[in-house]
Amino acid sequence: MVKIGDIAPDFTLPSHTGEKIRLHDYKGSYIVLYFYPRAMTPGCTREAVRFNQLLDKFQELGAVVFGVSTDPVEKLKKFAEKYGLRFKLLSDRKGEVAKKYDVLRKGVKKPTANRVTFIIDKDLRIYEILKYIKPAEKHADTALEVVRKLAKAYNEEK
Repeated sequence: MVKIGDIAPDFTLPSHTGEKIRLHDYKGSYIVLYFYPRAMTPGCTREAVRFNQLLDKFQELGAVVFGVSTDPVEKLKKFAEKYGLRFKLLSDRKGEVAKKYDVLRKGVKKPTANRVTFIIDKDLRIYEILKYIKPAEKHADTALEVVRKLAKAYNEEK
């Protein structure tokens, strides 16, 4: 089970833009890694749209945002195009990354992820884990507040 203070498990997944994203290539940035159940569903759409609305604020703080689901790349591409999403959506088709992060839903026919967000610091350590946040769009706002707190703490250390 992944917990606060652990090094974030590394992975490489295809993105909706066609490139392969390796998490540990983003060392030196804050990472917002949010898992969601299914693209094009109401809650996941509200969540993605809100992350997109706040993306500039995340980037100003030096954070990258990745959304991860078990949807195929083609569906993620349609989802991103339909809603103008500017951050990378990653396809975890077999649920292997969701399993590494202990967010894979149990007892369902198709593997899907629970709605959980990991805030990862510049050294790839898990700084915060956000789960059980309803409604879905609050997830992005809460994640932004955590990244602000993390950035402030990091800047005070220097």
